[in-house]
Amino acid sequence: MPEGYDVLLRDGGIAHVRPLLPTDRDALHELVDRSSERSAYLRFFTGGRSTAHAYMDRVTSDKYQGHALVAAMRDRLVGVAEYIPLDEHRADLGILIDDAAHGHGLGTLLLEHIALDAAAHGVRELEADVLAENRTMIKVLRDLGLDVTEHTEGGTLHLRISAEPTSELWAGVESRDHQAGCASLARVLAPRSVAVIGASRNEHAVGHKVLRNLIDGGFPGPIHPVNPHAAEVAGLACHDRVPEGVDLAVVAVPAARVLEVARDCAKAGVAGLVVLTSGFAETGQPGTESELLHVCRSAGMRLIGPNCLGIVNTAAHLNASFLPHHPVQGRVALMSQSGAIAAALLQRLDVSMFVSVGNKADVSSNDLLQCWEDDPHTDVIALYLESFGNPRKFVRIARRVGARKPVLLVKSGRGEAGGRAVRSHTAAAATPDVAVDALVRAAGVIRLDSVPELIDTARLLAFQPLPRGSRVAVVGNSGGPEAMAADACERRGLTVPELPSGLLHARAAAALGNPVDLTADATAAELGSAVRAVAAVPDVDAVLVVYTPPFGSGLEETRRAIAEAAKEAGKTVLACVVGHDGLIGGRVPSYAFPEQAVQALARAVRYAEWRRTPEPVAIPVPVDREAGRQVVAAALEAHPQGGWLSPEATARLLSCYGVTLTESAEACGPDEAARAAARVGFPVVLKAVGPVHKSDVGGVRLDLRTEDELRHAYHEMSERIGPAMTGAIVQPMLPAGVEMIVGGVNYPVFGPLVMAGMGGVTADLLADRAFRVPPVTDPAGMLDELRCAPLLHGYRGSPAVDVKSLEDQLIRIGRLLEDLPQVAELDLNPVIVTTGGATTVDARIRVAPAQAPPTALLRRLR
Repeated sequence: MPEGYDVLLRDGGIAHVRPLLPTDRDALHELVDRSSERSAYLRFFTGGRSTAHAYMDRVTSDKYQGHALVAAMRDRLVGVAEYIPLDEHRADLGILIDDAAHGHGLGTLLLEHIALDAAAHGVRELEADVLAENRTMIKVLRDLGLDVTEHTEGGTLHLRISAEPTSELWAGVESRDHQAGCASLARVLAPRSVAVIGASRNEHAVGHKVLRNLIDGGFPGPIHPVNPHAAEVAGLACHDRVPEGVDLAVVAVPAARVLEVARDCAKAGVAGLVVLTSGFAETGQPGTESELLHVCRSAGMRLIGPNCLGIVNTAAHLNASFLPHHPVQGRVALMSQSGAIAAALLQRLDVSMFVSVGNKADVSSNDLLQCWEDDPHTDVIALYLESFGNPRKFVRIARRVGARKPVLLVKSGRGEAGGRAVRSHTAAAATPDVAVDALVRAAGVIRLDSVPELIDTARLLAFQPLPRGSRVAVVGNSGGPEAMAADACERRGLTVPELPSGLLHARAAAALGNPVDLTADATAAELGSAVRAVAAVPDVDAVLVVYTPPFGSGLEETRRAIAEAAKEAGKTVLACVVGHDGLIGGRVPSYAFPEQAVQALARAVRYAEWRRTPEPVAIPVPVDREAGRQVVAAALEAHPQGGWLSPEATARLLSCYGVTLTESAEACGPDEAARAAARVGFPVVLKAVGPVHKSDVGGVRLDLRTEDELRHAYHEMSERIGPAMTGAIVQPMLPAGVEMIVGGVNYPVFGPLVMAGMGGVTADLLADRAFRVPPVTDPAGMLDELRCAPLLHGYRGSPAVDVKSLEDQLIRIGRLLEDLPQVAELDLNPVIVTTGGATTVDARIRVAPAQAPPTALLRRLR
């Protein structure tokens, strides 16, 4: 059976879309029978349903030449869209939607998907004849976001629709996906009524704890305990089964009963399930979990869990969890895959919402980002992830959300080795965790190493304005911690500028530079006055107050003074109250140690800089994509399992993308090497060919100036390496320059990654590398991250080299990796950069079978 996929509709419903099958004939006839005569007339331009029935026989026959998609809701076929080729580049478009499914956005979604399928099959233009009175369909076609031209003949509107995606289509798809995602979880995260299935009378049972939390938390809607063996629990009357029309069902029954309960909920029209029960994929039962998901998707229910703690919405007074304490309302929305981590976080972090996703069978971080983007009670989004479901979609959503609200991420598994054997320098360096770093960086996500760091950063971003720059004033009552703060600022890329003279007037012992040390005798009023004064300096973007209790006016009075001064500052104010973490006056984050405070501030500064930076634009470069595809296809046809390309194929593929290798000639013996050297011109370089790292085994000889030197070098190299040496390459000796490496990998899940770094034999030793997710839009910034960057711009009297040519290579390699997912790993090492340009000396490319990722325009769950 052709692969299908689930999609979210405008109202939050779920449909299953797949290619049409001949076996759909009966279901299509039923669709026609359910359709009104007017719907049949608007689609087929004739009265009655006979034409429609005849048409359904035709589309399911073996003579059908078109391409069709069908959609099902609640296991009933409710829509069909198709295109029939008219010639090589034109096709006729048609669609029929069940009357009961009108108004859900299904027609728009099917038209999006059928247009994308047509474009993938070479169709450039879709044609549709629509009766002028069919205003709904005309509006849908006009609003898709594709270029439309139209003319009217009689009562029929003839539309010509370009199948080429446009920026308007991208914007429309993103907007519709966002709307559908929010609608699908609206009744789950903010339900009007809740059922607790498995509400036990045992106070220690999970179901009882959830029920008690709902009651004690003040949930304002109906709460329905479901327990066929009890008349009442916690003072509420019990039900044998879940009542009709409940928004949210919290499931706390044994694993063996969960599927039965899910089916009951489906019949009752429940909007979403939170399955607390464990015993699914985490214990080696993926089949049962898949069946649970199928039940939910078929019924249009969203699923949180299984194996989770529950959900919390403090603004709605919803505590549908079995947490041992009641979360406090705050401005941070929190999602966690780990229940233990979540429980720890919620004791130190006040939240607007909390969702424990457990096994993440359905609802994921992507769904929650969509919802929390518009939530008026959420200012910061914090995520603890153990895995990504769809990392490419995560990046697209997080980039948009991050432009409005900071997204914080702690992801476990930094030590992951990648699970595959690699031999290139790039693939060894570009581990999956490096890919995650590059992905989240591209999206503006703030990645943190630990839960305490997440708490520290979330507090600052939730309660203080973003810093306008990186200039920090340090004010306090103790020189040692203030000096530590200033040192930490410099290490983190923040500046501690000189303050204007005469700004402050204080006791004689005070140091009024920056840091401002008011001494241990300073009163709370003096500290508050100093904060106001330095905050007013135009060259100060943030104020860090460092206070060591109990000196001066004491802890509580000083905390009040800091809070009052921060209200008037109009800038970022944070504090280090030595030995005390927390929040001062409900708005000033306080840290126990100076380094903590500076770390949080540095992250806020970098995030603010990302927010101010215009969205990157791909830099166009001329390439021959089709020729490159042919090189890769030919290699995979010869070796279906993939492998390293030959030197000739490597050179051809790189040339398709405008990357030229230095002239090379292969040789199978010393005499052939001598003839090759005569062609390329002395002096030359001799390099061994074979499954070896040349430099490790003495497989490279430089600056050979005569045939005798070359023959002698070949004999010596062959004897040293032995049978592993299958030949050699002769290349001209190039002028000295800066040796760099340019590389890339393609991960099936994460996608492509480009690397630049110090090259040559030091590539692995120095590990001086920078990574980007293509397209490479800031090659100069990428290179400037490297410790070796000064070598490119002229170091200790050496001339600056042609960095632009190296930047151009990075852009082109990024484009190659984007276009050709079959390129599994790639090394250009060394790339010798001189004043005359960047010359690639050696290149290795490994190809492997791979499917192109589905277009981001194809809306689908996960």
